[in-house]
Amino acid sequence: MPPSAGEDSKVFVRRMLVEVLAGREDPEGFFAMCVSVLGHRETSSRFLPLIQPLSTANGALHAALTSIHTDYFSKTQDDELELALSLSLVEMDDHRLSSTSQESRPQRPADGPNKPTAVSQGSSRVPRAGVIASGKKRDSPQTGASVKANSPQTNNTPEHAFKESDAMMNDANLSPSEKPKRSKNRRQRRKGAGRQVVGLPRSPSAPPPVLLWFRRDLRLGDNPSLTGSLEVGAPVIPVFIWSPEEEEGPGITVAVGGACKYWLHQALSCFSASLERIGSHLVFLEANTSSLHTLKELVKETGARTVLANALYEPWLKERDDAVVSALQKDGVVCKTFHSYCLRDPYSVSTEGVGLRGIGSVSHFMTCCRQNPGSALGAPLDSPVSLPTPARWPVGVPLNTLGLARMPRRKDGTTIDWAANIRKSWDFSEEGASDRLEAFLNDGVYRYEKESGRADAPNTSCLSPYLHFGQLSPRWLLWDAKGARCRPPKFQRKLAWRDLAYWQLTMFPDLPWESLRPPYKALRWSSDGGHLKAWQRGRTGYPLVDAAMRQLWLTGWMNNYMRHVVASFLIAYLYLPWQEGYRWFQDTLVDADVAIDAMMWQNGGMCGLDHWNFVMHPVDAAMTCDPYGSYVRKWCPELADLPDDLIHKPWKCPPSMLRRAGVVFGQTYAERIVTDLEERRSRSLQDVALVRREFGQYVDKHSGCDLVPLPPRLVSQALGSAHRDAGLVAEGKQFLLPVITRMEFKHQQEDPDADAASNPYNAVLKGYVSRKRDETVAFLNERDFTASVMHEGVQRRERLESNYRRMEGLPQPPAPRGRARRTPTAKDKFSVAPSGAVSSVR
Repeated sequence: MPPSAGEDSKVFVRRMLVEVLAGREDPEGFFAMCVSVLGHRETSSRFLPLIQPLSTANGALHAALTSIHTDYFSKTQDDELELALSLSLVEMDDHRLSSTSQESRPQRPADGPNKPTAVSQGSSRVPRAGVIASGKKRDSPQTGASVKANSPQTNNTPEHAFKESDAMMNDANLSPSEKPKRSKNRRQRRKGAGRQVVGLPRSPSAPPPVLLWFRRDLRLGDNPSLTGSLEVGAPVIPVFIWSPEEEEGPGITVAVGGACKYWLHQALSCFSASLERIGSHLVFLEANTSSLHTLKELVKETGARTVLANALYEPWLKERDDAVVSALQKDGVVCKTFHSYCLRDPYSVSTEGVGLRGIGSVSHFMTCCRQNPGSALGAPLDSPVSLPTPARWPVGVPLNTLGLARMPRRKDGTTIDWAANIRKSWDFSEEGASDRLEAFLNDGVYRYEKESGRADAPNTSCLSPYLHFGQLSPRWLLWDAKGARCRPPKFQRKLAWRDLAYWQLTMFPDLPWESLRPPYKALRWSSDGGHLKAWQRGRTGYPLVDAAMRQLWLTGWMNNYMRHVVASFLIAYLYLPWQEGYRWFQDTLVDADVAIDAMMWQNGGMCGLDHWNFVMHPVDAAMTCDPYGSYVRKWCPELADLPDDLIHKPWKCPPSMLRRAGVVFGQTYAERIVTDLEERRSRSLQDVALVRREFGQYVDKHSGCDLVPLPPRLVSQALGSAHRDAGLVAEGKQFLLPVITRMEFKHQQEDPDADAASNPYNAVLKGYVSRKRDETVAFLNERDFTASVMHEGVQRRERLESNYRRMEGLPQPPAPRGRARRTPTAKDKFSVAPSGAVSSVR
């Protein structure tokens, strides 16, 4: 695009820079145009002053252009000859490929000889700009993308963006009111990112590459480490290192179970394809000894001097990362981690100014965050258009070599494809996460506040696996949720629950396997393996529990309400330890998260920081989550022909009804593994009362609350800065804190042998909706009965009066003209006010 007649070269450069800001031109192409228009000498002297306004508005783009200018004018004659030779070889390959394609197919207009080029014929020293190709990417691993800076100013018009440097605004300055338009632009950019970017290898004089270490941040959008790698202005090498031993940690965490591994395999495959679309690819490596050893070998092989990653917050992984950073920094490698996995860095949350009362609850955690705010969240980051690639890629291994999606084999050699239903149920890509979020915000979010417990309707977002593997950032989720028309606080509160779980894990590293309340370690748990296996396979004889466990086995997911139902049944009615449920969930959930599952199972197992004041009944809970039985019919099809009012308790069906439905207990459907639910629930309460009495030193005498030993970090915050370095904490003295305790446990302490039915604080729920529904139905019945009786009395009096007037020959009374007349829009028989003013006889 040469300058028009009479157009000043400076104005032309400004106009071309607008194209770069809008994402329609890349930095190297822009620099090539400047050289061809201004000439070698003018570009050397005037280029940097022309782009100076970018230093405050778009630092990444300014750094990229400055780096290109510096590299171009600092090349030696040998570098120029080598670059010219590379360009000629690539042009020969292009000519040969175009000749072959022209022989095999008709020539398209865009491939003709008049196709515009970004480099003039006479400038052999100008680096060739990256070419956006709609076809297949070249197979050569050294053919990468040219540097393309992330330009967050795409919401503004390009002409206005460059009139003044003050008009160039960063993403952090955008207000939430601009979010809906921004979300739309983001979706458009995501669609445009499907174009593949083909470029040249970096010059031999390019700076050392950057190692971008991906873990659980498999996305392009709103990825701080990815954006940080672009700001370095060097080639980027994305790597993924698989080290299952480091993921597991010191205890039995089951950090990456079977379903999680399969999701991770699919997510890595999709993310690698996304990187290839922007001219890069993901290098897979398997750690032989440790991630540190693998990274050192990578640094030695590639010559990288910078390693970037997003932070992880599990204590054992943070300890690993700290050791990696320390060791690499000793070798002169710059290491930096970015915060993005949670909304709030759990290591930065403090209880100062709030206290410890109510610790463990999400309300207390949110108060701590408000009282001690961290850094501002800011606006989400856009996806990069391309990544600069190195001259030489390190040698990796195929994704299948990691064994993440390895399937078991039968004795005859056939494969057991247990993940077939999981593949049908989920889209594992970053685009799938965005589509599911958009669908939820357009529909399900309007029912989430009151109907999120329904298992028979899609009222939940199903975004938890995407959040766990970093295919959707919590900041994007919160940003889009706040920008939606309906902003349910319950949905936004779920993100606070997620951060609370990681905060607890940082304070109690043994949360996944050790009960936090000492007395509850002595509970008399059952060791019945048959009950555990029946619960795992969905064969307990209780349709609601079986349907949920079968959904978990087939799809790797169930909603939060159903997780409470199956957890209550395992702990309160089967007496099985919460650790068994935690391990099974970790192995079968596609969104299995160590921090979240450990906190939830500890709370459900009566030994976490927060005692939930409810226990889900395996039958009556269906009144909330599956009132019409459609959920049970979907996952337990053998019960599909039973009526709605009996499908959740088939043992109460008459034998004739069971025969017509084809239900035979013990054959087509399992017998109930336990039948005396009330008795077993009473025994569970009695066991809790006994251990609390036995370990009285962990029960507060005044409030009756359980006492939990505090970690040193909380003790230091509670004592304040004046005692932070005092010897109390250094000596390792144990501090006990009263925590939230269920009221029925306090009452049971007075009479340990009492049954659950006599406890006035019985926590068994009959269904959230059922109690209100019963009260409403009773009220409506009473109101309708009263209105009906009054209406019949009025009609009887009117008939008697009408008959009397007819017998006496008196005229009938005129029709009333008051408020008591029936309104023309009435749709029920009780719309007539019972005042005796309406006559039914004319």
